[in-house]
Amino acid sequence: MRNHSPRPASARLARYGAGRAGGSVRVSARRKAGRGDEAADVGGREPGTLATAKKTGPSGRRPAAGSAAAGNASQDLAAPEAALGEAPGRDAPARGAPARGAPARGAAAREAAGSQVGADLTVAGWEYAPAPEARDVVRIQDEYGLFIGGEFVPAADGRQLTTINPATEEPLARVAEAGSADVDAAVAAARAAYERTWRDMPGAERAKYLFRIARIIQERSREFAVLESLDNGKPIRESRDVDVPLAAAHFFYYAGWADKLEYAGLGPAPRPLGVAGQVIPWNFPLLMAAWKLAPALAAGNTCVLKPAETTPLTALLLAEVCQQAGLPPGVVNVLTGDGTAGAALVAHPGVSKVAFTGSTEVGKQIARAVAGTPKKLTLELGGKAANIVFDDAPMDQAIEGIVNGIFFNQGHVCCAGSRLLVQESVADAVLDRLRRRLETLRLGDPLDKNTDIGAINSREQLAKIRDLTDAGEQEGGERWSPPCVLPDRGFWFAPTIFTGVSQSHRIAREEIFGPVLSVLTFRTPEEAVAKANNTPYGLSAGLWTDKGSRILWLAQRLRAGVIWANTFNKFDPASPFGGYRESGFGREGGRPGLAAYLDV
Repeated sequence: MRNHSPRPASARLARYGAGRAGGSVRVSARRKAGRGDEAADVGGREPGTLATAKKTGPSGRRPAAGSAAAGNASQDLAAPEAALGEAPGRDAPARGAPARGAPARGAAAREAAGSQVGADLTVAGWEYAPAPEARDVVRIQDEYGLFIGGEFVPAADGRQLTTINPATEEPLARVAEAGSADVDAAVAAARAAYERTWRDMPGAERAKYLFRIARIIQERSREFAVLESLDNGKPIRESRDVDVPLAAAHFFYYAGWADKLEYAGLGPAPRPLGVAGQVIPWNFPLLMAAWKLAPALAAGNTCVLKPAETTPLTALLLAEVCQQAGLPPGVVNVLTGDGTAGAALVAHPGVSKVAFTGSTEVGKQIARAVAGTPKKLTLELGGKAANIVFDDAPMDQAIEGIVNGIFFNQGHVCCAGSRLLVQESVADAVLDRLRRRLETLRLGDPLDKNTDIGAINSREQLAKIRDLTDAGEQEGGERWSPPCVLPDRGFWFAPTIFTGVSQSHRIAREEIFGPVLSVLTFRTPEEAVAKANNTPYGLSAGLWTDKGSRILWLAQRLRAGVIWANTFNKFDPASPFGGYRESGFGREGGRPGLAAYLDV
């Protein structure tokens, strides 16, 4: 099975000039033919990107900067001023500019480089050029209806809500707001399709529809990526390279299971449950829809999907894809609206299965509503994952894992590594490299391919992040962010690190769901386990060490549903995902993801 997980930050960010492991990118400098200035060899990459080159010593390993083996062979792009004898971090960048100043051009750059040019690797004069994705690849309608029974229809009471672009606060579209009458209509359409068509359809035939949906998602991937970034605020590279490919992969994967259910080890004749009510969050709208719909449809269920009120547009585009694929009417229904529509769907007597991804508080309300009913329930809730770095960890790789673990998708990830536990003996070195790495991240326009940090999804979420970070300072935490000028419009928050954090601080206990990292230290593996488990959540954890025995020892003791070793945020349709305690129960993905939608 091909790994559809997001590329490591070292691959994703270095490609777009955002730096490399530990903040050190080695850029080859050459003279342009017929010109006197230095230029970075972009090697055919997208506008505004830098080509990277490696320099290794006699052993085949890259020499450390400043070592005898390295000599003058390399300079750190995260601190280009150092190559010119300037103090780092003097000026804050403008919007879309690198977090550290670019070196001088022309004669000054040549003089600084001196004899290094051609003989080794130096920092070339460069600047980022805008690399925006075309917005007109997707047509956004002025108004959208509810998708019920294979057709787009207005809400029964005519109510609408407006969805906006969180990067600019620009209204994108007016969307129908479902009420109780609309929930009744959607569940009735799903029940009719289940009993008349979908339940008794051979698995091989159901698989054909899922394959069609997967292929159409791939064919319309640019539309989905642009629409996701506009409606959600995440960088286009993440929408394009992570969300959309993984969504298609889930439909492909479960299409393969549709005619093999009796061989899944779930009993000789597993049966579908009926109508599945599925409520998804705003952080990965398309991907979460695929996580829910694909296994449910493969198992023979019909679905009523309720996307988040701030990010409904890709779910509605997916409904259009269902039409395009010829899916029988009523098999998939999409209800847009606020939390009242979701609550009505969960409580509806015609729903046989409830699947929810979102906050722990709402998950508890759903669990109480479903208790005492025959409905099956799956909850994937919040988390406060520990990313544990030992003194023998591959340091550059660990830095990239830390960055990917918490700053991917602006920290809007339930399994984000929001607590960094570092062994005391290497804490200063890790923090120094981490700060330099963060200075290379670029915050700005989500549709620019150079952007690493996009917009916060909503004003309400931004207020929550600010409240918790203010509490962190009041409780004695030391706050640090790289120099960063935030755009005037939209919802933005700079990547932030807190040191001097104790386990009693709110920022170490509560899920922030933003680009905020709390740093704690430990001395022994036993202390690391105790601190990592000191949380009501149990969704994920990360380990960074060279010792395989230590990985296995820790994995047996950490109370988390998913544990990554020397990596972070890796996903695959064949791999089950989920947590326990206040992170929920049940699994999504893989064969266990099918079991949640079957009567076995």
